[in-house]
Amino acid sequence: MFRALLNSLADIIYPRICLACKHKLDNAHIDNLICKKCWSSINKNLPPFCHSCGRRLKKENFTKNICPACVKINLHFDRAFSPCIYDGAVKKLIHVFKYARKDYLGEPLSKLMIGFIKEYNLPIKYMDYIVPVPLHAIKLREREFNQADILSKHIAEEFNKEILKNNLIRHKFTKTQAELKADERILNIRGSFSVIKPEGVKGKNLLLVDDVLTTGATASEAALTLKQAGANIVFVLTVAN
Repeated sequence: MFRALLNSLADIIYPRICLACKHKLDNAHIDNLICKKCWSSINKNLPPFCHSCGRRLKKENFTKNICPACVKINLHFDRAFSPCIYDGAVKKLIHVFKYARKDYLGEPLSKLMIGFIKEYNLPIKYMDYIVPVPLHAIKLREREFNQADILSKHIAEEFNKEILKNNLIRHKFTKTQAELKADERILNIRGSFSVIKPEGVKGKNLLLVDDVLTTGATASEAALTLKQAGANIVFVLTVAN
C-alpha cells in the first residue's frame, strides 16, 4: 500500500508520458510506456509481401512477388520480414529507443516482431542462431547499447534460440546510413563487417535482427559477409521497413 502511494505521488510530480505522443498516460497503456491510441495506430505491414525486402507489394506487382526497388538491387539475404511500416508512432518509438537511451522500449518493440513470427508462421524453428546486426565499437560507446542486441534477446527467449554474438563484427566505422542516398549507402557500408570464427556460421541458418530495414544495404552487406564465411540461409527480421 505504501509503495502504491509513493507511485501515485510520483505520477503527480513526474507524470508518466507516452514515449510516442508525449501525452500523459492514463490507465490504458502498454507497459507503462505507450498509450493505447499510439499503439493501435501503428501501421502494420500486410501481405502480399515482396519476396526479397518483405515490404507490402503494390497491386500492380502482386503477380511478380518482388517490388520494383528490389529488381534494381542485388540483396544478399534470402528474405527479409518486418511487422510494421516505418512511419508514425513506431518511427518515433524506434528513434527514442535508439537515440534517447530508452533501452527498455526493446521489450514492447520486440513483441511486434514476436507476434509477426507467430502470425505468419515464419520458419524460426529452422534457424540455428539469431544474429544481432553489430555496431562499430565507437558507436556502441556513444549509444551505450546495441538496439539489435536487446531485440534479439527477447526473440531468443520467446523461441528458445541461441544468440550468436561477437562473431559477426563491424570493424569499419562509417557515416550514419540515414544521412545518405540509396546508392551511397551501398558504398558506405561495403566491407564493414567480418566474421571472427567462420566455423561458427558454416552451414548454419541465421536470423539477422535489426531495428529498421530501409534500402536493405546494411542487412545485405552483413548477410554477404556471413555467406562468404559459409552460412547457408540468412533471413532478416526488423521492427519496421
